[in-house]
Amino acid sequence: MINVQIKKVKETRALPPLMEKRNDLIEEMESLTNKATEETRALNEEEIARFNAIKEEIRALDETMKLEEETRQYIMAPGKKKDVEETRSLEETNFLKYVKGEERALSVGDNGGIIPQTIVNKIIVKVKELSPIYSLTTIYNVNGDLIFPVYDEGGSAIVADYVEDLTELNESTGKFTTVKLTNYIVGCLAKVSKSLINRQDFDLLSFIVDRVALAISQFIERELITGSTKMSGLETCANVLTTAGATISADELIDVQMEIPEIYQPGAVWIMHKSTLKSLRKLKDTTGEYLLNKDLTTAFGWSLLGKPVYITESCNVMLTGKKVVFYGDMSGLYTKLTKNVELQILNEKYATQHAVGCVGYVELDSKIVEPQKLVALKMK
Repeated sequence: MINVQIKKVKETRALPPLMEKRNDLIEEMESLTNKATEETRALNEEEIARFNAIKEEIRALDETMKLEEETRQYIMAPGKKKDVEETRSLEETNFLKYVKGEERALSVGDNGGIIPQTIVNKIIVKVKELSPIYSLTTIYNVNGDLIFPVYDEGGSAIVADYVEDLTELNESTGKFTTVKLTNYIVGCLAKVSKSLINRQDFDLLSFIVDRVALAISQFIERELITGSTKMSGLETCANVLTTAGATISADELIDVQMEIPEIYQPGAVWIMHKSTLKSLRKLKDTTGEYLLNKDLTTAFGWSLLGKPVYITESCNVMLTGKKVVFYGDMSGLYTKLTKNVELQILNEKYATQHAVGCVGYVELDSKIVEPQKLVALKMK
């Protein structure tokens, strides 16, 4: 008996034509196998050929529907704005009307603001796209405080060993501390010219999402590196190596890399300032070959000692006593960004400037929860 793994979509409402065709094919496939089962026989050559043909048709239909779905993700060219608006949800359409002043009031959504959840999701996704370093951390999009246990071995590690019958195990001790991620409110303001809003070929929704997401991503990336009195970043890394002089040597980079346990090496990356990258690009080995190689397969195009290099303006430049290079698996740094992105529209405040204000608020926090995954290189 042939086990059919292709699932039929069951819905009570009217299905799109392609989906109806797909379901009809699956019913035909099931009838072939059911008939053979009832007659206690194997499928004949003709039935097997038809069965395989149906599978190929279903595969082609699935691929067509997938491409159709992907096509909807692209923004239409100028002159097709009406088609784009037709694909938007009613909530998004009402939100845009509110921004343009066509709606005098907008009901409060489930997320605590006047912004539809679909737009909230777009902003959160856009933030990850704009800040690759943020996307490398362990991210929680939840509300409320988060408390994580952090194991500290102290002076005695917990180990396993061979034992004999009726003998005591050697006692080893360790302790747990906790790291708490709370809610720090972060706000940003973007002004939109009414001249742009009134243009028929201007994608207002994408503009608002992009501006708010850009402001949030820039703030997050800075805090994930330097931290502040509230959020904590890589600067708080306790595992620190110090250079011997005013420059960074190849041996020191090797020492930094070897500080991270092998289990965390697969996901490890380098993070540094552009000027530090410039200095390291000039490092050579004993044969005169550059250590930093161009790598078209990595996000930023560079690899150092086999690991991707990420650059950010938020890192320190090579100055005395500064942590200038971070290495390791960045998932050891935890970030909390709530799903409740609150966006408010200020129609009156900037009326004299012929503009509309878009105020965005998010709740954020970040801390190193798995310190064993991270190491920093500090200038002497």
